[in-house]
Amino acid sequence: MASILAADSALMRVLTRIADLMILNLLFLATSIPLVTLGASLTALHFTALRIGLGECTSVSGDYFRSFRSDFRQATGILGIFAALAVVFAAWYLVVTQLVPGALLQLLLLAVWYLLVAVAALTALYAFPYLAAFEGRTREVLRNARLLSWRHPLASILAVAVIGLAAVVTIFSPQATGYGLAWFLIGFAGIAVVNGVLFRRVFDRYIPAVAPAPVVPSAWEPTEAARRAEEE
Repeated sequence: MASILAADSALMRVLTRIADLMILNLLFLATSIPLVTLGASLTALHFTALRIGLGECTSVSGDYFRSFRSDFRQATGILGIFAALAVVFAAWYLVVTQLVPGALLQLLLLAVWYLLVAVAALTALYAFPYLAAFEGRTREVLRNARLLSWRHPLASILAVAVIGLAAVVTIFSPQATGYGLAWFLIGFAGIAVVNGVLFRRVFDRYIPAVAPAPVVPSAWEPTEAARRAEEE
């Protein structure tokens, strides 16, 4: 029994991880109540989730608020861009379905609409995790997020599937999530950690490997020049 309850036992590590996710989920919900801070909250959520996945998180609240403060302005600007796009897409849809005459023209414009919405959604899917992992100007963040979503379709599909599955279960089988209670306890953080595994594998491909440090002879080890001098 003592070994099971030891701080480094498998059970305690699992319980600690669950507690970290619950704290992270609570922080995300609390800082997202004013919707204007949602961009910074999403970035901090992914930043902390990535560190939890790597086993580098020593303080959930410390990591969360460090990212929240440092990325607040840029993340809020990115959220504003996506919010503006959502308004444009909503207006486009209403105009096409209500005012555009001709079924063929409606079908063509709606096809373009669906394509652009998909591109924007995938870009948003990667934008905040990318901002959590890398530094760059807003234009670079959006451009690279869009390119990553195209270059890694399997990771994009799996990330969307994780979110979609959680939404479907919540809507069609609410008792499985405790009628929404799971979302308040661990849902958002759990999804961020699962998708963080996918994003980390993508991001690792673009992080340059660290070159090995040059071997410096120690003070007691003679250099090649000293050896030659001794031989002469």
